[in-house]
Amino acid sequence: MPRQSVSTPHRGYARVKVMEFDYVIVGAGSAGSVVANRLSADPSVTVALIEAGGNGRSWLVDVPGAFGLHASLKSHNWAYDSLPCPGTANRVHFCPRGKGVGGSSSINGMIYIRGAASDYDHWAQLGNRGWSYADVLPYFRRAEANSRGGSAYHGNMGPLPVTDVPTDYAMVRAFVAAGVEAGHLPNADFNGPETEGVGEYQFTINNGRRAGVRAAYIDPIISRSNLTILTNCRATRINLREGRASSVAAEQGGVPLTVTARREIILSGGAYATPQLLMLSGIGPGDALAEHGIAVQHELPGVGRNLIDHPDVNVAYRSLLKDGFSLAPRGLLHLLGDLGRYVRNRSGRLAQSLAPAGGFIRSASHIDVPDLQLHFVPTFYDDYGRAMRALAQHALSCHVYLARPKSVGWVRLASADPRYAPAIQLNMLDDPDDVRALVNGLRHVRDIMRQPSLAGYVGEEILPGMALTSDAELEAFVRNTCQHAYHPVGTARMGSDPMAVVDSNLRVHGIDGLRIADASVMPMIVSGNTNAACIMIGEKCADLVSGAAALPREEFEAAV
Repeated sequence: MPRQSVSTPHRGYARVKVMEFDYVIVGAGSAGSVVANRLSADPSVTVALIEAGGNGRSWLVDVPGAFGLHASLKSHNWAYDSLPCPGTANRVHFCPRGKGVGGSSSINGMIYIRGAASDYDHWAQLGNRGWSYADVLPYFRRAEANSRGGSAYHGNMGPLPVTDVPTDYAMVRAFVAAGVEAGHLPNADFNGPETEGVGEYQFTINNGRRAGVRAAYIDPIISRSNLTILTNCRATRINLREGRASSVAAEQGGVPLTVTARREIILSGGAYATPQLLMLSGIGPGDALAEHGIAVQHELPGVGRNLIDHPDVNVAYRSLLKDGFSLAPRGLLHLLGDLGRYVRNRSGRLAQSLAPAGGFIRSASHIDVPDLQLHFVPTFYDDYGRAMRALAQHALSCHVYLARPKSVGWVRLASADPRYAPAIQLNMLDDPDDVRALVNGLRHVRDIMRQPSLAGYVGEEILPGMALTSDAELEAFVRNTCQHAYHPVGTARMGSDPMAVVDSNLRVHGIDGLRIADASVMPMIVSGNTNAACIMIGEKCADLVSGAAALPREEFEAAV
């Protein structure tokens, strides 16, 4: 595993002088930045926010259309690689993670999806009181400033812009029409009463700029005197004293730091970095720690287990009109025009997401809740956007995500040196049911693509290719080409059983003064993009830490 360099602090962000705070948050991503915002709203407390990356400020982050560049550039991306994955022909998978204030909300596709109500009800059924959909919906609403206004399902006063972004790609509207022609329901709001159907997504984009958590939650409060943000500062260990998390050992620009928490430490490093830091601190499964000579401070066998991500299979076609995004000569001319439009008034395709539409469908008729998510892309987007030959073609594609996979992987230490990336085993497609569902998803996409509304847009099938028709051929295609959606969750999961890491108040079992707020606490993955759920977790965690009463759920019962 490659070592990751530690850079110097960015100008404009404080280098701490006082090493003691009421609250210390490790990780300024989609949950950690939210917790920092909400806790520091109380002027009587002091908050430190520790971030291993930089300040997150760059046109690469702010321009929505620059999304695809993050797969090749590492300025805002930790760019991990997985171990060879047996279920996907022993291929190594790219595992991007946001690097800098804003975390992965600075490099994601900006699609705002919460998941199905039943996802959260299942969390509650597993024994996690306070995490049903009726419980978490108020936190989604509190976070949200929806351009459509407030309703039983949406907020309009929160810090996070959620907007309808008009698309310049006519084929997007044709895709939605074709989905309806294929028998799927139209859905104008995937975050409303039902997720099922096809339609255009909403995005965390505001006036042509990415509206990640840095812009939404940190930039407006950067001048708070009780908030200290330490960038380019790598947490290396959580120090325990008599069963309590007392401080964070860190390194900034080669200088060791100890940041003490008078009240609590909140870990928000994400599904890869949070279990890594716990294990570096001697918190985790004893056998995994012994491999690297780390003494067990607190045995927690579930740390790093239960890694879940959405498998992703791509169906691609030649574009008859050649009006999508392409790096071919004609496409580059269009891109120059888009650049001019963006510079003049932040409009055009650079102000939009590259995945404007999609939907949630069922892989089979007996499935109770949609188990597939579709992302329609007006380009040949493959290998996480790193396949330049694909982008150089005039093509379009539809990605099929398995929304609730059964296969489970793990995260372990690759080294006792915190500068090394963690060892990541996605273990995708370990369960044969996952493969069967994706094969059915391919067939559903083929059905949509041959509908009349897309007849003028869709040409020859590139992937899988119409020669592949049998279950065996399509299963082989799925295993040989499957990627993932970069939605890792579950590696410090919430629950009360022996393999759970945190309780329903996000407190680490057996350790006082330590909580986790990020995707790692999800006991099961949500049915869709995970960023909105991470923001919700940050919102709820802030109330749990401060002791504020939970937002009332009664007014939402009728809606749910």
